[in-house]
Amino acid sequence: MNKVIVITGAGGVLCSAFARALAADGHFVALLDKNEQAVTAIAEEINAAQPGHAIAVGANVLDKENLIAARDTVLAAFQKIDVLINDAGGNHPRGTTTAERLGEEETADARRFFDLNADDLSFVFDLNCIGTLLPTQVFCEVMAENGGCVLNVSSMNAFRPLTKIPAYSAAKAAVSNLTQWLAVHFSKCNIRVNAIAPGFFVTNQNYALLFDESGEPTARAQKIIAHTPLGRFGKPEELLGAVRFLLDETQSGFLTGVVLPIDGGFSAYSGV
Repeated sequence: MNKVIVITGAGGVLCSAFARALAADGHFVALLDKNEQAVTAIAEEINAAQPGHAIAVGANVLDKENLIAARDTVLAAFQKIDVLINDAGGNHPRGTTTAERLGEEETADARRFFDLNADDLSFVFDLNCIGTLLPTQVFCEVMAENGGCVLNVSSMNAFRPLTKIPAYSAAKAAVSNLTQWLAVHFSKCNIRVNAIAPGFFVTNQNYALLFDESGEPTARAQKIIAHTPLGRFGKPEELLGAVRFLLDETQSGFLTGVVLPIDGGFSAYSGV
């Protein structure tokens, strides 16, 4: 059966790939993003191939009233909501330390752990955790009537926190924990809640951290690849099998509260 799928953060590399693939499967996708111009372009591309299967909706995942208005727009277009994919999130440079370990700072103006600002840390945490919780509140209020599925996007950082990014790692750990909490909370109304935890995929947000101006991997990128047994970054299309599986109740109807790593073996490797 064709589903109506709401996707937050749909303007990004990963979720735009989800949207294209799911629409190609025959589903109807509502692309939500604060950058309405980005999702409008993606929706137009989808509709050129599958007419009427996509709408673009400007939405701020930290504004509940704005999300309610977005929900009304989706319902007006498609009359129902079956699936919510929560992918809005990201890091912020001001929530990041300059060095991996205290004492390794090379310049006087380096950003130490002690220098991180509470507002910047809160921005990262809210964007990832609250930005998952609020859309779930708003869209699952409708889904609770007929059941459905929520798919959160956690991160390998929830399993193996990376150096330099304390707020992002903690926020994604919260997303994983929230996924399990919601799975129990919604179990009586037939809403399954799972998450994927991608390892290292190249996106618009992290490209400058992973590659230098000449397109060569940075030292940090080389370290990541060295600790990924498959020896490379993932490709967005390599997430699609897991997404399709977790959204399909005929294949994964007894799965809820699961956080699935898709990481090229990163979480299995101790570095030795």
